[in-house]
Amino acid sequence: MIRFFDIFFCSVTIALLSPLLVSISILLRFSGEGEIFYFQKRVGKNNKVFNLIKFVTMKKNSEKEGSGTITIKNDPRILPIGKFLRKTKINELPQLFNVMKGEMSLVGPRPLTRKNFEFYEDEIKKKIILIKPGLSGIGSIFFKNEENYLNGQENSEKIYKNYISPYKGKLEIWYSDNINLKNYFFIIFTTIITLLIKKDNLIFKIFPDLPHPDESLLDLFKDE
Repeated sequence: MIRFFDIFFCSVTIALLSPLLVSISILLRFSGEGEIFYFQKRVGKNNKVFNLIKFVTMKKNSEKEGSGTITIKNDPRILPIGKFLRKTKINELPQLFNVMKGEMSLVGPRPLTRKNFEFYEDEIKKKIILIKPGLSGIGSIFFKNEENYLNGQENSEKIYKNYISPYKGKLEIWYSDNINLKNYFFIIFTTIITLLIKKDNLIFKIFPDLPHPDESLLDLFKDE
């Protein structure tokens, strides 16, 4: 049933947003470095790797520079138009085609690069790979400002591995244990609301049984 709604919602969204998608494609083609789409290897269901599709927002070969696969706020590798696309999350829209292809769902654990995926403990990895990754999800909502949290940190990869990754894993496990249509629709609703208005505690009101972050992670957020 979730697959049916994935296809239905994606079809409607792509049809409605096609003028925007075409306009962004043209703008990217004739600005920046001339690239439109960025394909990145991500870990999907059953541990299979697939090409995640995004609008280009960073310089070519940016993974070999700076903080690697981890992006921070005001990252110098981000192209001018890329800042707007990332802030509005428009750069994520091409993933609708990943959903249509069956590689992703609208809701699920955020698909990670192999390197970042390996930061999870083995038990977490075993559960996450049993379900399709999502365009949005509990982890994506909570860490929607992840780049900001890593801003100014001397070792962004270490911060991600020791603080962000463990809690993100707990949130993804919660979803894997609570997959149903109700949570599917609630997460879509929450995603839309948090994009429109800043409500950092909204997910805990809608999903009161979510695991809460520990103090060390909250202290990191306070410094943002």
